[in-house]
Amino acid sequence: MQLKDQAAIVTGGASGLGAATARKLAAQGAKVAVVDLNQKLAESVAAEIGGVAVACDVSDSASAEAAVLAAAKAHGPARVLVNCAGIGVAKRVVGRDGPMALSDFDRVIRVNLIGSFNMLRLAANEMSKLEPLDGGERGVIISTASVAAYDGQIGQSAYSASKGGIVGMTLPIARELAQFGIRVLTIAPGLFLTPLLAGLPQEAQDSLAAAIPFPRRLGHADEFASLAMHMIDNPYLNGEVVRLDASLRMAPK
Repeated sequence: MQLKDQAAIVTGGASGLGAATARKLAAQGAKVAVVDLNQKLAESVAAEIGGVAVACDVSDSASAEAAVLAAAKAHGPARVLVNCAGIGVAKRVVGRDGPMALSDFDRVIRVNLIGSFNMLRLAANEMSKLEPLDGGERGVIISTASVAAYDGQIGQSAYSASKGGIVGMTLPIARELAQFGIRVLTIAPGLFLTPLLAGLPQEAQDSLAAAIPFPRRLGHADEFASLAMHMIDNPYLNGEVVRLDASLRMAPK
């Protein structure tokens, strides 16, 4: 898909992987809606790239519906959705204070998995009504999983379950939306230099990087964004989950 003048939505677009993706989309001529819970940061990124900022809680149906509507009013219905919004909670199932609070598990599932599906269903509905482009394509949806979906560590039960759900729904949704010419893909990143990891001491960052075979460093957000751009550009990529992890396989802890 050629991105010039096409409308795009990036959730979690105010920072990290989402902000890098929003910048790449805008650089290729897309009209980008930066969707994030942090309105102030979203406005900053949107101003930088000439997009529009939209405050949204992706786990909430009404909030997501309002965000998709606001984005469409600004740029028209989106042909691209990139789901980057997500959270992580590291807690053991049975800890020193007893069992993990069910609310902690529920929150991660709601934001990461249900939030991704929430935005996907709404964006796909709008895409299905658009006129097809060359080759019959109407849109592309990319979600963000994690290598934790495959080799999650101790304490990542909620996070791994949420990301595993994203992996699991990619193919069936791609098959379902094929009738509309909408491609559905997922990126499963490894250890990336996001604001969360950037806040760790350099010694801790170096320790994490040492476990990565090659290149032996944390991933850059631009590298995630570059893969997203290739997925959008390559019409034969569909229903696939791509690990972007420098061949990392995580240890139990």
